[in-house]
Amino acid sequence: MTPVEHFEPTHMAAFHTHTHGGFRLRLGSPLPFGASHHALEGINFSVFSAHATHCTLVLFHSGEEEPYMEIPFPEEFRIGHLFAMRVFNLKPEELEYGFRMDGPFNPKEGHFFDHRQMLLDPEARVISGRNIWGMPFRNQGAYPVRASMSLEWFDWQDDCPLCLPSNELVIYEMHLRGFTCHSSSGVVAAGTFEGMKQKIPYLKELGINCVEFMPVFEFDELENIRTHPLTGAPLCNYWGYSPLGFYAPKAGFAATGGDGLQVVEFKSLVRELHRAGIQVLLDVVFNHTSEGGIDGPTTSFRGLDNKTYYMRDGAGHYVNYSGCGNTFNCSHPVVRHFILDCLRYWASECHVDGFRFDLASVLSRDAHGVPLVNPPLLEELAHDPILAHCPLIAEAWDAGGLYQVGTFPSYGRWSEWNGKYRDCARRFLKGELGVVGEMVQRIMGSPDLYAEAGRTPMASINFITCHDGFTLADLFSYNEKHNLENGEDNQDGEQDNYSWNCGVEGETTDSQILSLRKRLQKNAMALLFVSQGIPMIYMGDECGRTQRGNNNAYCHDEQWNWLDWSMLEKNTELVRFVRNMIVFRKAHPSLRQSQFLFGEDMVGNGYADVSWHGIEPWQPDWSETSQSLAFLLCGRHSRAIGGPEHFIYCAFNSFYQPLNFGLPLLPRGMCWHQFANTGVPSPADICDTGEEVLLKNQKEISILERSCVILVGKVALGGC
Repeated sequence: MTPVEHFEPTHMAAFHTHTHGGFRLRLGSPLPFGASHHALEGINFSVFSAHATHCTLVLFHSGEEEPYMEIPFPEEFRIGHLFAMRVFNLKPEELEYGFRMDGPFNPKEGHFFDHRQMLLDPEARVISGRNIWGMPFRNQGAYPVRASMSLEWFDWQDDCPLCLPSNELVIYEMHLRGFTCHSSSGVVAAGTFEGMKQKIPYLKELGINCVEFMPVFEFDELENIRTHPLTGAPLCNYWGYSPLGFYAPKAGFAATGGDGLQVVEFKSLVRELHRAGIQVLLDVVFNHTSEGGIDGPTTSFRGLDNKTYYMRDGAGHYVNYSGCGNTFNCSHPVVRHFILDCLRYWASECHVDGFRFDLASVLSRDAHGVPLVNPPLLEELAHDPILAHCPLIAEAWDAGGLYQVGTFPSYGRWSEWNGKYRDCARRFLKGELGVVGEMVQRIMGSPDLYAEAGRTPMASINFITCHDGFTLADLFSYNEKHNLENGEDNQDGEQDNYSWNCGVEGETTDSQILSLRKRLQKNAMALLFVSQGIPMIYMGDECGRTQRGNNNAYCHDEQWNWLDWSMLEKNTELVRFVRNMIVFRKAHPSLRQSQFLFGEDMVGNGYADVSWHGIEPWQPDWSETSQSLAFLLCGRHSRAIGGPEHFIYCAFNSFYQPLNFGLPLLPRGMCWHQFANTGVPSPADICDTGEEVLLKNQKEISILERSCVILVGKVALGGC
């Protein structure tokens, strides 16, 4: 990468105005930010800082420990608050670079400038340094993390984002590495984007049409300073909710990370998922960065312009609404521009379909932490033309106590992780009193939260488990969290899990308890997939994955925290149940309405679109002592969207004894058929859709304690 001796420009823009160390330079373009390559015009570098006095470009030969050249930006190369310089004679495929910033060091005023510190470009598409998961930084000297440029060309083969209707989505939240890293996965390049591609057929067979990846932005998995209290082994940042670079796919998640091809490998994964009809959502973390609090490392934003990028109090201290030491100043126009451009990149250049925003309530606060009625960033994201078809999903709370489920500013675009659905469903499933009335609202898509604001059931992402908290199997195996292995004296993780161990804490050989736990897991999946809104399940819940009672397994990169693929064979009964529930949901539009049900007869056939029942038909019991509920969906109300005229009856018994439920009378010629009954042994617990079994007794059905039943009312060829 030495300067070219005989340079003959063929384009006016290629003429230089300055030289430094043999390199030809000229004033750069302020946009785009970061490094961009122009065949005739060299490489353009543009970096923002409102408060720095000087900036220096640091250049490395790829893989070498020390820089070979440092080029100060001439004062005349500053445009407003941007340093912009074009450098000729550089080869982008061999380039690694960073910046130094000069300026005041005054923490009380928010300034941490230090010209000795090389800083990472926030716009870097590729970040080199930790190219293989869990290995030390490639360069152990003063410059371990550098920015690189990605290959611009990729053969998308006519791929484009899928834009599936929201009411058809079945979301599968997953950890990219943990999905295939277990020795039982049987894939080549386990734990990588490439390894994930080999399991796409499994997701398709299960019925998943949308994956939500936990963070795949570049992060430092070795940043955790804690050790395992029992073994002394170092713990890690396995989950990755600590972004180092927002534009860069994680090299450690790529089989080709050592070659710097992680962008290509990620794009290839997206293309193949789309080919299988599966959308891609990214879990994005814009509420904080890996620089942490005052004692954290300075790698990028803090050294570039701390006062702009982070929220501070009157004394200059970091405000910590993220729980991770700092809070991104999302109300500042420059930070908003950064976030918007980043998401546009993932959507346009990487064909990502949509985004889930971690601790999204942070994005609604102003520079002083006050929640805004009309947060500019959320409005801009909602109306951005490039993101127009991207699902935008908010985790509608933050670590500062702001809880906005049902009130998150939506602009007709945002949906929410419905934490109230999660909590209510857990309490109902384990038989708590006083929750049936609320459960009705959650099954309906939470109209009590969304209808008044003109939103629809699509605002509600329904889930019972996710990466935060217990897995589904652990939800019914533990009363208490067991996080001692995290090295925080069991103080971390949620305190209120609404879980139940069914009589024994943790593992047991008691067949009755094991049967009850399996039944409750099926009940949970049945409840989720018959609820209006968008269902989401967590990786491995379909096969009984356990985290051994750890409800905050963020720091464990171990076999027990990966998906054990042998569980699919051990728990074929549960896998089959989940698969069949997904097929059933997809077959019946009445289970996935895009508008709220009215509870009225809208087509004049004598049945409301939804009606509620108790142990007696047409007599719902939502009292404080009730532990059961039933509802009826009339399929004739879904004819307009191509649905069958079937009736669907769902009854849930969370009581500790069996209950007899009287069945609603169907129209003449139609009979009740049993699709699912979690109170009977497999394979009779669930049928294939369309193969439901005619009930002998058309007037009532006995439902075992802590069980549920799903019936289909349809014409029987031989009559009832």
